[in-house]
Amino acid sequence: MQRDGPVTAAPRPRTTVAGVPIIPDRPRVPVVPPPPRPPVAKPPVASASPVPKAASNPSPRSAGTRPVPPSDTTAAAVDVVTYRPNWPQFRGPDRANRSTDRGLLERWPADGPRVFWVARGLGEGYSSVSTDGRVLLTMGNLEDHEAVIALDFETGRRLWTYRNGPAYRNGQGNGPRSTPTIDGDRLYALGASGDLSCAELATGRVLWRRNILRDFGGRNITWGISESVLIDGDRLICTPGGNRATVVALDKNTGETLWTCQVTGRPQASYASPIVITVGAVRQYVVFTSKNVVGIEAETGRELWANGSSANSTANCSTPVFEDGLLFSASGYGTGGACLRLAPGPNGTIARELYTTKEMKNHHGGMVVVDGYLYGSSDPGILTCIELRTGRVMWKNRSVGKGSVTYADGHIYLRSERGPVALVRATPNGYEEHGRFAQPQRSNRPAWPHPVVTGGRLFLRDMDILLCYDLRPEFQ
Repeated sequence: MQRDGPVTAAPRPRTTVAGVPIIPDRPRVPVVPPPPRPPVAKPPVASASPVPKAASNPSPRSAGTRPVPPSDTTAAAVDVVTYRPNWPQFRGPDRANRSTDRGLLERWPADGPRVFWVARGLGEGYSSVSTDGRVLLTMGNLEDHEAVIALDFETGRRLWTYRNGPAYRNGQGNGPRSTPTIDGDRLYALGASGDLSCAELATGRVLWRRNILRDFGGRNITWGISESVLIDGDRLICTPGGNRATVVALDKNTGETLWTCQVTGRPQASYASPIVITVGAVRQYVVFTSKNVVGIEAETGRELWANGSSANSTANCSTPVFEDGLLFSASGYGTGGACLRLAPGPNGTIARELYTTKEMKNHHGGMVVVDGYLYGSSDPGILTCIELRTGRVMWKNRSVGKGSVTYADGHIYLRSERGPVALVRATPNGYEEHGRFAQPQRSNRPAWPHPVVTGGRLFLRDMDILLCYDLRPEFQ
């Protein structure tokens, strides 16, 4: 393991555009204001600059829960709104892909929510974002190296960056794939070549490093290591998929190995991320490998159960979901999904397969469960709602096409890999769209990073840029 410090850019002179500080050189991330929208009848905001409004808008860190002002963009009145940022890792605080925000726009204007800020200079990559409400993290290829990049949540300005490993190059798309994980005052980042680092969140000072492929006898998978590491107590869980270990637990404070698990059949890593669940009294990690979905006892690293019905032989990418004792996993390439009922058993956990389905061939856009119903994009690009308990299809709609999903405040946010974004009511009664817009400033690569809704904002990463949209009705 190596210990070193952050890589920080030297101070450079700043300029302004429309009163917004801009740093024009690529090593720094400028914040570019979009054209202001025509005035609308909303509560006044004390700001001379249309974007960003961070200096005058109430901060989500201080706003918390407060009354909803009158707004003609909301479909129904609610008593409180909650804009407290809470997205410290890939797929949110418990990896269920559900935001805790309330009081968001229920219908979008014709051209979408208002752009709050745009950050540039993030390089190539498919990382999404994580945040503690102050620091916003992502990753990207910057010149010859893979970087962890920290931005200010309110403004999008760069705070620091450090080198995580060499730049990752791949014919299907360059750059890191995983999203950094925040745990207290530290962060953990895993690069596409297996470079794992722990650093101080405030400064980017690296505390320890390992390469999980080298250390555990793994070889990189076709499209690069993509999982986002899981922090559970003092354990860091990741999947090297090597000949010495399929899954490992490391001490999050030092990087030292706590236990290793060689899954039956010695599968490689897949592209999904691990989750933590409890069945009866047994805490366990669920990992989607190249051959199966497996449960591993958290305390010991012992394999508890495995099921291969939802795995394909090419790429298993979607993170499994768990709700009320039911575990659902799915993949693309014509395979589909499987639902297991997990229950306590003599050896820890019994995994009983309830059904398989071809109606959720979820490639890599992820899934979310809301009130007992599963939502996700099924190949070749059909937004589908399934009753989780039975597998019964409630509805299908092509919507904006194949993409990734997240949930917030009664709605599914669907981001097409072609760029358009749709707001769809989360209901089993039928497809009900409440707005869509085309993402501006599109790159020439598929829009694969998953959308994130937290702190009253919608974040969309697209290669070199990150767009932050304001979802608060009173600030449209």
